[in-house]
Amino acid sequence: MAAHALLAPSAAHRWLACTPSAKLEAKFPDSKSEYADEGTFAHKWGELQLLNFFEPSAEHEQELATAKQSDKGKKYWSHGLEEYVDEYVSTVTNKFLEAQRRDSAATLLLEQELDMSQWVPGGFGHGDAVIVSDGLMEIIDLKYGQNVRVVAGNNPQLRLYALGAWQELSLVYDIDRVAMTIVQPRNGGVSSEELSIEELLGWGDAIKPIAAQAMRGDGAFVPGKHCTFCKAKERCKALADYELEIAKTQFEDVTLLSDKEISVMLNQADEIISYLNNLKKYAAREAIDNGKEWPGWKLVAGKSNRKLTDPAKAAEILLKAGYAESDIYKPREVLGFTEMEKLVGRKKLATLWNAVIIKPPGNPTLVPESDERPTWSNPKEDFDEVTDEEAIPF
Repeated sequence: MAAHALLAPSAAHRWLACTPSAKLEAKFPDSKSEYADEGTFAHKWGELQLLNFFEPSAEHEQELATAKQSDKGKKYWSHGLEEYVDEYVSTVTNKFLEAQRRDSAATLLLEQELDMSQWVPGGFGHGDAVIVSDGLMEIIDLKYGQNVRVVAGNNPQLRLYALGAWQELSLVYDIDRVAMTIVQPRNGGVSSEELSIEELLGWGDAIKPIAAQAMRGDGAFVPGKHCTFCKAKERCKALADYELEIAKTQFEDVTLLSDKEISVMLNQADEIISYLNNLKKYAAREAIDNGKEWPGWKLVAGKSNRKLTDPAKAAEILLKAGYAESDIYKPREVLGFTEMEKLVGRKKLATLWNAVIIKPPGNPTLVPESDERPTWSNPKEDFDEVTDEEAIPF
């Protein structure tokens, strides 16, 4: 079986919306990143922790130690990563123990290969954790990323995993409902969706013709927010046309923008800027890595900063010239929060530093109304609203 299905469950939100995208993406190589490698290691660490919890043994302890000392372990393991993964491990553990209380024959499957080809041609994937008992089956997926929040509600990846798990496990268990849970410890925590089997199978039947179309590469290209992680996005003509089109705002007044027109442009700004930045990064990467020449553009040496070849010798020269150590050396600094959390762990650091941590209010920033954060209140306006009767007398 191939390492990745053409119609990968993780990309379902994309090929369900834009059916030709899967075939188009297949023309482009997979891009690797440290974020993806870190996520892979976090998943492996979570699997090993769960195995050792439910089946403690010297062998599993050794597997944990080996993973920690591996090249990836030395690069990515930290107290911070362990703490984040513990949230996933704790979620899976609690849900499985709960399932066992309902049904003593409940089963936990880790990194289970799931076949959903009945609904998606050639479709398969791996479920991080599948808990099944009579009545209820649950799919639990760890998302280690922190930049883009992923929720379980109406999530096609989890629903495809659920279809694959139901197809295999319904022969043994009487399953009425399926719960789908995402654990994203660095952005949003835990979210869940629950469906009846009838609702899940109805959704599966509804996407079958769309998946068949995507497998053929048929249909129109439909650009949108789902394009974010598409491997073809920098070359996609439909996306370029879409971005250019939304930039062509029609203005009523030829001299001044109205408030409404500024709001419309703000709605479009982040998307257009992100697209153009990605396009420029792609062009530069192609020029540097593959010698690609873009008409009207060229590679030049960027800004370079001076570096010391031997900092210790440089300091010695200044000391001999009569300069004091206090003048030529920086004072010691405590590591920043991100690095310190990796070293100590988020919860332990919060406990140890409880008396010395403050979190002042953030500077106001303009965001769409759909943003979950509460509306910023201007402290000056709050002060101005105080009446003479409420004012503190002096």
